[in-house]
Amino acid sequence: MTRLSASTLADLRASVRRPAYDRATLKPGIVHLGLGAFARGHLAEYTEDALESRFGAWGIVGASLQRPDQRDRLKPQDGLYTLLKLAPTGPELRVIGSVLDVLVAPESPSALIAKLAAPETRIVSLTVTEKGYCHDPATGRLKADHPDIVHDLANPHAPRSAVGILVAGLKARRDAGLGPFTALCCDNLPSNGHVLRGLVRDFAALTDDKLAAWIEANGAFPATMVDRIVPATTEADIAEVARLTGLEDAAPVIGEPFRQWAIEDVFAAARPDWHEVGAQMVSEVAPFEFMKLRMLNGAHSSLAYLGYLAGHETVAEASGDPVLARFLEGLWAEIIPTVPAPQGVVLGDYAKALLTRFQNPAIRHRTWQIAMDGSQKLPQRLLGTIRERLKAGAPIDHLALGVAAWMRYVTGTDEKGGAIDVRDPLVAELKRRTEAAGRDASALAEALTGIEAIFGSDLPGDQRFTKPVTAHLASLLDKGAKATAASLGG
Repeated sequence: MTRLSASTLADLRASVRRPAYDRATLKPGIVHLGLGAFARGHLAEYTEDALESRFGAWGIVGASLQRPDQRDRLKPQDGLYTLLKLAPTGPELRVIGSVLDVLVAPESPSALIAKLAAPETRIVSLTVTEKGYCHDPATGRLKADHPDIVHDLANPHAPRSAVGILVAGLKARRDAGLGPFTALCCDNLPSNGHVLRGLVRDFAALTDDKLAAWIEANGAFPATMVDRIVPATTEADIAEVARLTGLEDAAPVIGEPFRQWAIEDVFAAARPDWHEVGAQMVSEVAPFEFMKLRMLNGAHSSLAYLGYLAGHETVAEASGDPVLARFLEGLWAEIIPTVPAPQGVVLGDYAKALLTRFQNPAIRHRTWQIAMDGSQKLPQRLLGTIRERLKAGAPIDHLALGVAAWMRYVTGTDEKGGAIDVRDPLVAELKRRTEAAGRDASALAEALTGIEAIFGSDLPGDQRFTKPVTAHLASLLDKGAKATAASLGG
């Protein structure tokens, strides 16, 4: 089959949307570190929309920080790839043309630094995952003893960490008499712009106090909130895209129709007109992050545990179960009073949109995958909301069931007696405590709430929390997830 490329665009099936502008006019104004599926299904599509609406001529140069795989897939395709949106009504296909080139940092760090230092580069965006920031999540500060940071401090002209690369690029710009680029974090880190600013400042201060001061005075690190489900691309997806488009594409991206991008409007220089094509340019991103954390992530985790225990493999199956859909509605009714509505958002409408997203049968988001690392997720996703509800004297029946479902899940045995593959940083501790407690709900709840790293020192001693959690856990062990959820109503 013929490969997707600039010369074969005319061979695409008529149903496939293709770039409606002259790619030859694009200029590489954005360098993106970590050009994975999410960035290509989110930032690159927003940029594509701006290009098609004639809002500037911003092109993207991607940079892979570790392996050449992405470059090797996209180079023969002239940077083109297919975005397949899995809508309930059927697939929607679009070829994205905003990516112009892909560099591989380990092959030529100097080429990447030169691209960051080029006058036309005004934004350097990042999706490098949380671990790619070489920081301590508890403090938000740079880990100076991280192997990549140690390497970069010793080899400033050949950095391998994202932070080291940013500082090298900023230093080159300062030395050339240019202003800084805007560093735009698109990773799911709380207060991501603030965190990135601190990490860059910390690294620069370890090498050059004057550089750190220049970055602090002139740099721009907008906070962002990004949202779109972009599942990992499979071989089956690649084959399906080829069937639907008529061309072979080695680098398609799969995503849901929904997308959201809130961006703090603080830039060091020009930016694309993303706000004209759906992005929300705001003065403060924190309310959007908070809303997403409590309403989306909190519901996702609760549904993942209950859904898995009820035998549902995917979020769509679980949320499509009428009993669990009613549970979600009751859960959101408890969560919404604790969430200040961001500007322009009606929280009830946001909840309805979340349920529609969850129920999209074309997105196979596995409950087991979302259930991972619960000990790290519960404090932010559920326990903060519970504390606020308790302080207000409000009921926590649905929230408590989410916690109890996690406890039932980490026992490692499902409702049919099969083994659950529990993935969690505290898996050994969880196993020790659950095995000692057995199926005694009171003993099990006491053992797990005793993990202070998760529940703190306040919740284990508060019967308004422990009593409903223990009661729900007993019901989960005795009657199962669906019957327990059904007992709550909506």
